[in-house]
Amino acid sequence: MGKLTVGALRAVLLGVLVGTVLVQALMVWALVTRPGDGALPLTPLRAVTILGMAAVQVAVVCVWRLVTMVRRGTVFSHAAFRYVDGVIGAIVAASGVWFAVTILNAPGQRADPGVTIIMGGIGVAILGVALIVLVLRMLLAQAVARDVEATQLQAELDEVI
Repeated sequence: MGKLTVGALRAVLLGVLVGTVLVQALMVWALVTRPGDGALPLTPLRAVTILGMAAVQVAVVCVWRLVTMVRRGTVFSHAAFRYVDGVIGAIVAASGVWFAVTILNAPGQRADPGVTIIMGGIGVAILGVALIVLVLRMLLAQAVARDVEATQLQAELDEVI
């Protein structure tokens, strides 16, 4: 991975992380201030939004760690699985959050149920992304196994020579 690509990816990840933390902090501040001061009630949609941003933050941190491993050349190791699993978990959690938003939004869409169906389809698509990352995890597992095998064969060859 080139330095420009890594730099651009890290800038995007940092922007997303800072933005979600800022929005979460402002939402929590608005929720915990006294009711007479214009505090907002904790509605299910606000709670789900905060949880959704937490899922995004987990994914961002895991991708940041994977990019660091790529730059160091250590991504083909068992340590990478922890971060890939974190990304998969965050995507599954994000789909759960999206389905919760769909359910919360459904009563208001009685006149146009197509919106709820489309939102449900988006939730399924998010789960599809988790499945794609799962397939990529399997490819990583094969690459790690090949790397271990190559290291063993190189050690045997060194002994013969």
